[in-house]
Amino acid sequence: MGQIGRAVTLAVGLAGGTLFSQAPEFAQQYRQRIGGAIDELKIIVDDFTKQAADHHLDRQQALEVYARSTDDFLRDRGLSMRGTLERYERLVTQQSDLGSATPVAKPLILMGSADEGILANTWRDFVPGVPVSFAGLVWAAIGFCGGWIVAALFGKGVKHAARWQPAYR
Repeated sequence: MGQIGRAVTLAVGLAGGTLFSQAPEFAQQYRQRIGGAIDELKIIVDDFTKQAADHHLDRQQALEVYARSTDDFLRDRGLSMRGTLERYERLVTQQSDLGSATPVAKPLILMGSADEGILANTWRDFVPGVPVSFAGLVWAAIGFCGGWIVAALFGKGVKHAARWQPAYR
């Protein structure tokens, strides 16, 4: 590999390292948003639970009352409330999983079960951080190695293509 190839490979490796070093910071900002979403959903869930209890019902029984209603609006409202309760439970579980994961593993947890709305809003408002944490340095190294490998393979492909001679002459 020539001087230019090595420089390009190094540049792509550094770009990959820089990009991947942001994974822990992104996971942290996502986790903060989950906390806010859970706080707001908890108000709705607690209110629904209290109203159900005031009528001697648990959550499931209250949802069944909605489902049995002859009114389309009430049936749809029950489906909406069921979705809200399910989302609340998913976010609480994800928050717990993120809280118990090691800093290096948090981005992997996030990739496996992110809430689409929270993920989109986190990406929209993401502010990069400096990778001074151990997890940031690990992810920077992963990105650097990945970028280095991609650039090296690309360089070999270009070199091979340059040497390729057509069978016809």
